Amino acid sequence: MQGLNPEQQAAVRHIDSPLLVLAGAGSGKTRVIVEKIVHLIESKGTPARGIWAVTFTNKAAREMGERIGNRLPAERRRGLNISTFHTLGLNLIRREIRTLGLRPGFTVLDAEDSLNLIKSLLQQNDAAAGMIEPKEAQWQISQWKNDLLTPNQAAEISADEVQAACASLYSDYARQLTACNALDFDDLIKRPVELLRDDPEARERWQHRVRYLLVDEYQDTNASQYELVRLLVGKLGRLTAVGDDHQSIYAWRGARPENLVHLARDFPGLTTVKLEQNYRSVNTVLTAANQLIANDPTTQPKTLWSAVGPGEAHRVLVCDTAEDEAERIATDILHRHFKDDSPYRNFAILFRGNHQARLIEQQLRKLSIPYILTGGQSFFERAEVKDAMAYLRLMANPSDDAALLRIINTPRRGIGPTTLERLGQIARERHVHLAAAARSVTAAQRLDTRVHHQLTQFLDWLDATRERMDQQPAAEAMRRMLEEIDYFGYLREQENSAKAAERRWTTLQDWLEWTERIAVDNDSGESLSLSELVQKMSLLGILEQKTRDQDDNAVRLLTLHAAKGLEFPHVYLTGMEEDLLPHHDCQEEERLAEERRLCFVGITRAQRSLTFTLTRRRRRYGQWRDVRPSRFLEEVEADLLRWEGIGVQKSDEENRATAAEAMTAIRAMLGKS
Repeated sequence: MQGLNPEQQAAVRHIDSPLLVLAGAGSGKTRVIVEKIVHLIESKGTPARGIWAVTFTNKAAREMGERIGNRLPAERRRGLNISTFHTLGLNLIRREIRTLGLRPGFTVLDAEDSLNLIKSLLQQNDAAAGMIEPKEAQWQISQWKNDLLTPNQAAEISADEVQAACASLYSDYARQLTACNALDFDDLIKRPVELLRDDPEARERWQHRVRYLLVDEYQDTNASQYELVRLLVGKLGRLTAVGDDHQSIYAWRGARPENLVHLARDFPGLTTVKLEQNYRSVNTVLTAANQLIANDPTTQPKTLWSAVGPGEAHRVLVCDTAEDEAERIATDILHRHFKDDSPYRNFAILFRGNHQARLIEQQLRKLSIPYILTGGQSFFERAEVKDAMAYLRLMANPSDDAALLRIINTPRRGIGPTTLERLGQIARERHVHLAAAARSVTAAQRLDTRVHHQLTQFLDWLDATRERMDQQPAAEAMRRMLEEIDYFGYLREQENSAKAAERRWTTLQDWLEWTERIAVDNDSGESLSLSELVQKMSLLGILEQKTRDQDDNAVRLLTLHAAKGLEFPHVYLTGMEEDLLPHHDCQEEERLAEERRLCFVGITRAQRSLTFTLTRRRRRYGQWRDVRPSRFLEEVEADLLRWEGIGVQKSDEENRATAAEAMTAIRAMLGKS
């Protein structure tokens, strides 16, 4: 435990009763979790297979695994379980598949597949049709699942006709998932919770298997995740929960920061340790953050401090318009890049909403400043990858209707919407999936003879391909399959240029290489079965957010929500105005408190310098409106802020002078006069 401060050491050594670690921003919480796992294995003799560490992103789980890999030899950490909540849920479901009433090869639907299924059901549900938007219904069903409510319970608590219609749709949705042998993302937590809650034998099995549980970002857990932790830990309470209520910013997607408080209710012997020493930021950054968050009465008090250095006052750039704000930020970054020889990767521009990025992007491009906008289309969201994945899902689960509907005419096979509508009706009447319905006598009688022949011929080809996949690696079989259906030819038909088709084909080759890499079990080294591979790929595709190599020398543009967990030497926090931050939809007390915590997250991303920007007027709904500085700036003491650009003319002159100085530096660097 060399190098740990006293509070960190106390958190690592405490193992005999439940522990809550309130870890402030930048306080080394990941190191504490890693050191505790090492301590449990090396000093306490806990078998690695009995230790389970859970976090919220694949990236965090990978980082944790890499750090432990640097501390322990492979044989000492073999069997250690580090994963996201949903991967933990998937592993439990796989082991308990028969108990849960699932068939091997079940499918995990992503958000798009789930939405498409809901759209299809809405067309058939007279009570819900025309009353609910598909995305609204998807959100409501997800909320009910996260709150562990069944369709019947949802119907009982429905407050109006819209919710009652949505509950009816939820019932149809649940039945369809069962018919398709499929789960959605929320089921990966809900189904394990229901099993552990209702089956004492399964609960005892899993409490014996999970000897010690460590949970990161506990403030972000929802109701079902909290209940999963409680059921896994049991009465012995071998739990370390690590979280920071100051950084609870996900209530809009079901997170319940009060779960930190509930720990003391459910685990009476709970011990709390606070980590307040920050290891990344200068003290002026932390002082501003402390002053801001002190106005949040809903959180437990912590005072961040640092030995990094004192730091300078934070600049507040007052600009005339959003266009001026974008120009000022871009020019300032260019100036500091050359003047201080600071790489572009050292700069981050944070904003409340993605719409704020457009003008900033324009100015960065104008000055040839490289940048990365976080939140673009991810690898797994590309149509060609989703098409290939749908084929693979069908190989593993012939009853996956969502996958079949996606690829039945990709490439085109002349099977039109009328045929699919009739086929769906037959499937509902017979209570079977679409492929089974297509092979029925009823389908042969009701469908056009030519189209029915094409349909059954396609299903026969799928069966033959499935048999081939049992005898060769999945990626190799997929390559052959894509050639057989001439998918590249399909891409050429879809795209306006050969280059665009080539780019999409190259993306598919990258996907096939990735498939080969992950087709091996991490622990045993053995090849995964087709169904295991598809389940793993589906989960990774759902969880994976677009990430770029941190070595890319580019300015980062990202929302405050996306910035959580990251850090940068120089941060620009933009749009520090009323109605932007805090957002105009978040004025009631509870939501305003979360907006303040969102601002706290933005401030604590900065390591060395922090710059706030705002405008005097901003265009909204096509009209210019005067704006006021954010109330959050008023909650930071005046001596920590250095206001610039109070006069419009002066601000313009400063911009021109700064740009000229930057250009002079560029010429000098290039050896030009």
